[in-house]
Amino acid sequence: MAHNYERNEYPRPQFARKIWKSLNGEWALRFDDAEEGAAQGWQNGFKGGRAINVPFAYQCAASGISESDLHEVLWYQKKFSYAPLAAGRRVLLCFNAVDYAADVWLNGQYVGGHVGGFTPFLLDVTQFLRADNTLVVCATDRNEVAQPRGKQYWEKTANRCWYRGTSGIWQSVWLEETGAAYFTEALFTPDIDRRCVHMQFSVRGAADRIRITASYRGAPVKVQEESVVGMRTPCVFRFCEADSIDEMHYWAPEHPNLYEVKLELLRGGEVVDEAETYFAMRKIATDGDRILLNNAPLYQKLVLDQGYWAETDLKPPSAEALRQDILACKAMGFNGARKHQKIEDPYYYYYADKLGFLVWGEMPSAYCFCHDEMRALHDQLAEGLRFLYNNPSVIAIVPMNESWGVRNLLYDEEQKNFVRSLYYQAKAQGGGRLVCANDGWEQVAETDFIGIHDYSPTGDAFCEKYVQENLSTVFPMRRRLMGFGEQYKGVPVLLTEYGGAALKASGAGACFDAESDNKWGYVVDKDTESFLLRYKNLTDAARACGFAGYCYTQLTDVKQEVNGLLDEHHTPKIPFEKIAKLNG
Repeated sequence: MAHNYERNEYPRPQFARKIWKSLNGEWALRFDDAEEGAAQGWQNGFKGGRAINVPFAYQCAASGISESDLHEVLWYQKKFSYAPLAAGRRVLLCFNAVDYAADVWLNGQYVGGHVGGFTPFLLDVTQFLRADNTLVVCATDRNEVAQPRGKQYWEKTANRCWYRGTSGIWQSVWLEETGAAYFTEALFTPDIDRRCVHMQFSVRGAADRIRITASYRGAPVKVQEESVVGMRTPCVFRFCEADSIDEMHYWAPEHPNLYEVKLELLRGGEVVDEAETYFAMRKIATDGDRILLNNAPLYQKLVLDQGYWAETDLKPPSAEALRQDILACKAMGFNGARKHQKIEDPYYYYYADKLGFLVWGEMPSAYCFCHDEMRALHDQLAEGLRFLYNNPSVIAIVPMNESWGVRNLLYDEEQKNFVRSLYYQAKAQGGGRLVCANDGWEQVAETDFIGIHDYSPTGDAFCEKYVQENLSTVFPMRRRLMGFGEQYKGVPVLLTEYGGAALKASGAGACFDAESDNKWGYVVDKDTESFLLRYKNLTDAARACGFAGYCYTQLTDVKQEVNGLLDEHHTPKIPFEKIAKLNG
């Protein structure tokens, strides 16, 4: 199958093993609209099907299919060879994401499954592996609203600011080898005030010790060994500063200092598994109405990033494309991004860590308040928090956006309690990150900071509108900022969506025109000069309000929404230096 897109770099840069095999590339795909595949034995292997370029969803051009019809059940098949394993070796089958539920068979044997469309999972397939193999994956992606889906619309035609779906395997698939015992997880929780890192290692199989070798820019810092304690081994890694005058090497956008870590799992003195990873010394906190990074004030200049591309949709076309996006944002004077309604490809967070770029981890929304939605969102949040746990760039978690999926949040106590439960879950599992319970409006009191969405065409009234004494009752966009009975308690406030201006040259019309495929912006400027004047007016007004930061909408055009600073191919519309000058 001819295609122009390949993803063959090692897929999990934050926790890398040396021996691995990519399973990306050409697979066979069969739609199962009648849901009869299992009864017909497709799990044992099937004939026919259409060629698809994994890891790109069938809906996008890069897959080689580019079909907009709705198909809820998809069967994938991949044939591959694998050299015989040495004694004591094991093989893990790894998926970075399958939307939404996956069941997996290898050579006709069921090896496991996973539910959740945005997070990774792995399966130990050692006992099922042969020299020649048939791998089958059944992906089920229902077009219903209680399932977390983010900006993927649940009908065939895109509508307003929702876009076509991304079904099935949409991130990388690979195999990697370990010894008889292996790491399944390593969590790092930095504590800069006590100059230490709390670590927890999860291990499968029989092992004796864990060796941790930390370096900074290639220079050894410390080697520490710990006895393995059951399946989860906790330990504390303490530092002595290299310099008696200055503090240790903190992570921040201006100096993204990382400590490289080599992890070794030992049994009887022999290394049975090893992995390369890293951690950073970084603290995020609040002090009254300010946000602090490493105990110093932080002003956030963010851009909304939905992570879409013209021919690959939600899947980035390459790791390099993600790096270039972050470099573009920094060149425009932004120090971070709100990754909107998406848990991104691992390379995004990796490059944010490496390049020094703040990230908000926003969870994809569902759209129907019910028991199914609540369970699914709690599960998604738990897995998302574990996936993002070690990335120092991720400083904030946003469980809910604009009351999506909790439409009666303004006054309904059940929905308020659900949002509170997500806040407390994120505080318990998020590794000390800040949490904005419901970004945009209709906020509950249980939140570390408040995000305001206001698409006013100018910022002339912002300072009068957003004085602190008004925040409990103000209406940013016909929606009350705080829910009824909820009081603003002096936490930091940011303007987290504003602008959204499109250029007339892009063919944009008024916001949400009647035809859902129309190109639109929240407001339309006739030329670049008019756009820059509007950007300056709005951004200066945001600064004058005393907010702790702002987040401009948005980085790129996305489908019918053409209000990006870059177009849908991520090509700049306006010179970066002109935006950077206005960002200060």
